[in-house]
Amino acid sequence: QVQLVESGGGLVQAGGSLRLSCAASGSIFSINGMGWYRQAPGKQRELVAVITSGGSTNYVDSVKGRFTISRDNAKSLVYLQMNGLKPEDTAVYYCNAHGPNGMGGRRDYWGQGTQVTVSS
Repeated sequence: QVQLVESGGGLVQAGGSLRLSCAASGSIFSINGMGWYRQAPGKQRELVAVITSGGSTNYVDSVKGRFTISRDNAKSLVYLQMNGLKPEDTAVYYCNAHGPNGMGGRRDYWGQGTQVTVSS
C-alpha cells in the first residue's frame, strides 16, 4: 500500500502562484510514475501533469508553460509549482502514484485532495 498526503492548496488571486506538495509513504518501492490530477465542480477529473521515476514529464496543454512538476525520489516527494494561475485552474487537486498490480496491470493510489481556488 502507498499513502499520499497533499499540502499547499489555498486561495490566490489570478496571476499568482502556489506550490503543491505530495508526500508518499508505505510501499514506495512499488511506485513508477507520479502525477497531479484535478477535478472542478461538475467536471470529470483530468490529468494535469505526470513525472516518471526517470524524470520525464508531461502536461495537459492548458497548463504548459505555467505549471512545473518535479520529484524528489530520495524524499518520496512530488511537487507542482503553479504560476500564472487563472480562475479556470480552480479545482480540487489530487496527487496520484501508480505502479504494477502484480497481474500485468496498473494500480493507482490517490491522496485526499487539496483545494485550489483562483479569484479573478
